[in-house]
Amino acid sequence: MSDAAAILIRFALYLDLMLVFGLPLFALYGLRGVERSSEAAATLRGLLGGAAFIGFLLSGVSLAALAASMSGVTLAEVDLAALRLVAAGTAVGTAWFVRIGALLLFLVVAFGRRSSGTSWMWALSALGAVALSSLVWAGHGAMDEGSIGLVHLGADIVHLLAAGIWVAALLALTTLLFRPHSRMTRAHVEFSHRALASFAVVGTVVVVLLVLTGAVNSWLLVGPDRFGSLLESRYGLLLLVKLLLFAAMLGLAAANRFYMTPALEQAIACGDHVSAVNGLRKSLFTETTCVLVILGLVAWLGTLEPPISGL
Repeated sequence: MSDAAAILIRFALYLDLMLVFGLPLFALYGLRGVERSSEAAATLRGLLGGAAFIGFLLSGVSLAALAASMSGVTLAEVDLAALRLVAAGTAVGTAWFVRIGALLLFLVVAFGRRSSGTSWMWALSALGAVALSSLVWAGHGAMDEGSIGLVHLGADIVHLLAAGIWVAALLALTTLLFRPHSRMTRAHVEFSHRALASFAVVGTVVVVLLVLTGAVNSWLLVGPDRFGSLLESRYGLLLLVKLLLFAAMLGLAAANRFYMTPALEQAIACGDHVSAVNGLRKSLFTETTCVLVILGLVAWLGTLEPPISGL
């Protein structure tokens, strides 16, 4: 399998499982009262069910891709023996079984009971967190042993979950705001503003977690003696691009929270929200583009040897 195909599979799996985890969590802090109606729950149920099913398919392809890489054959040439070896004889295989189990339970909870309450959403988000966290064992977070290994795994898991909250919120907010202005009723705009304000609080915690865990991971993967030579390796260059894009996202998120969201509130009070909504659309589009590129870079970085491995 080509490196490009492996990177694409990793990217798709990251994105899909982040939505499986983050969307029910967004429903918990972004929806209120009648917004959690049976109709809204049915829409969310269908969306999450589709994402979980795609997660199944992508997980199967990722396991086959790993088996192909370890066997030195193409994806089409992978046999059952190679799949069994990876599934039963590696930590990645164990994590794969955990992910599949979590996704199965996710579907059972999503469709087994016609509920729209908070306990239903909490259960879905928890199972999504397990499925998303399982990806850590297929990355650099599982490369260390002992206490350092536990710190690295923990930092990677928290980093991944925090990113999942941000990615899912961006998708949800984009869905709310990117609709024809003729359908942007005052009630819908007020709902969108409330969702934006709710994420602003959650987003602050997310940013802190991303910065702290990102610093830990960079320290463990690059090494304190290698920060000055990042430009000398492909890994270092990609990491720097990722950090620059993340800094741009922080700037956009700050502008949304402290300027654009309050401006939308004022525009609603004045009865003219079009320009405020257009400004938020541009910002969310740029922020979403940045996050998709970052996920692609993360998927690429996962296939490269980190600078610390050369010590």
